[in-house]
Parts: sequence; C-alpha cells; structure tokens
Amino acid sequence: MIVLGSTSEIAQAFVEEALKQGEKFEKIYLITSNVETAERFARHIDVKFLQQAEVIGMDLMKEVDYNTFEQINSTLLFCAVGYLGEGTEEGLYDHKNTERIIDINYAKLVPVLNYFAQKFESRRSGTIIGLSSVAGDRGRQSNFIYGSAKAAFTAYLSGLRNYLSDKKVHVITIKPGFMATKMTEGLPLNPKLTASPDQAAECIFKAYKKKKNIVYVLPVWAIIMFIIRNIPEFIFKKLKL
Repeated sequence: MIVLGSTSEIAQAFVEEALKQGEKFEKIYLITSNVETAERFARHIDVKFLQQAEVIGMDLMKEVDYNTFEQINSTLLFCAVGYLGEGTEEGLYDHKNTERIIDINYAKLVPVLNYFAQKFESRRSGTIIGLSSVAGDRGRQSNFIYGSAKAAFTAYLSGLRNYLSDKKVHVITIKPGFMATKMTEGLPLNPKLTASPDQAAECIFKAYKKKKNIVYVLPVWAIIMFIIRNIPEFIFKKLKL
C-alpha cells in the first residue's frame, strides 16, 4: 500500500483498519513530510500487525524527487494529503497562505498522483483513494480558498476515475465532512456532524471493498451539501456560511 500524507489520523486509521480486516501487503510505503512521526507509526504497525513499512520523505513545498518512488510496487494508494490553512477572515490576503493551500491540496499534489496513476495504468490494476472535502462542493465565504482547491481536487479525481475506468484502475473520492483531527482542533464543530478517524476508516475500507465512486463519510453530509449546492445564487451570496 502507498500512503500519501501518512501522518494524517485518517490515513493511519485506514491502514490499521485494512490490517485488522486481514488485508496483506508486501510492504506499506509511508510517504510524508513528517518522517519522524511516520517512523513511529511504522514501528507501531510492525509490533501490532507484524507489517513491514518503509518511510519515504516528500515535501510538496520543495522539488519532489521521483527517483525515490521508482522501486515502489503496489496496487493500492491512499491519499490523505491536505492543508486547511487560515480561513478567509485571517488569511485571504496572505499570499503565502493562499499559495500553500493551493499547492498542497492540488497544484503540487496532482503530479505525484499522476506518477503513481501511470504505474497502476501500466499494470492494469489498482485502486486510488483520494480524500477531498465537502468544502469543495460549493464555495463559501468562510474558507473558499481551501474549498476551491478541494473542488479542483474533486474534479481531478472524477476525471482520473473516468480516464482509468477502462484500464482496470478504480478511483474513489472520499468527502469526510467535519473530522475530529489535529487539522480541525479548536474549531467549533457540531458533534452530530463530526466523524472520528476510526469511523472514517471503517467507512472508507467498506467503500474500497465495494468499489464505490464517491463517498460521504457521514451520509447526512450528502443531504446537507445537496441543499447547499441548490440554493439559488441570489440568496446564497447573502448567507454567512
């Protein structure tokens, strides 16, 4: 298994869920900018599941060395790369904040996924699971820079799924909604609309086995975002969302 953003709580929960469910991997490749944290997780799954893992450093804000990926051989990729950044009030006119949000969530992430997608295509097998966000379903004033990057990522996954469908490679788009993670720590999240990493991992693993296409971790978010997407623009632009 290839795990991009392998220090994400959702990514680590998914790895553990897959191993608990009896999935077998020759090796798990933990690709991250936070090597030290990933190495602790590698030791954890080695002790708990006797699963070999290799940590590979990758910082999307620097030049990616694709040579480090040449020997990777897998048919499952889990991408949990993401960066929330500052919301509109604090960070709209902070150019560095805007660039980092766009680069990490989309612009510099897509070439890496394309690299692995080509490997899967040449093998004519595999599954790519990408974590997007409900924030990408419609731009809202509170975080539309992040939302726009996730909208682009959602569109990318949709196109990639379409392109790879006849090449025996499946692409799944995951839209978690509110998640209780380090990235959202301190935000006033409604508990009824918030999932834990373990809940998300269980949902995503089931979607993987059933070859689903687009999955909202909590079904209520599909309803919420359907309503939000269909509010007329002359009303929507006056709302504080």
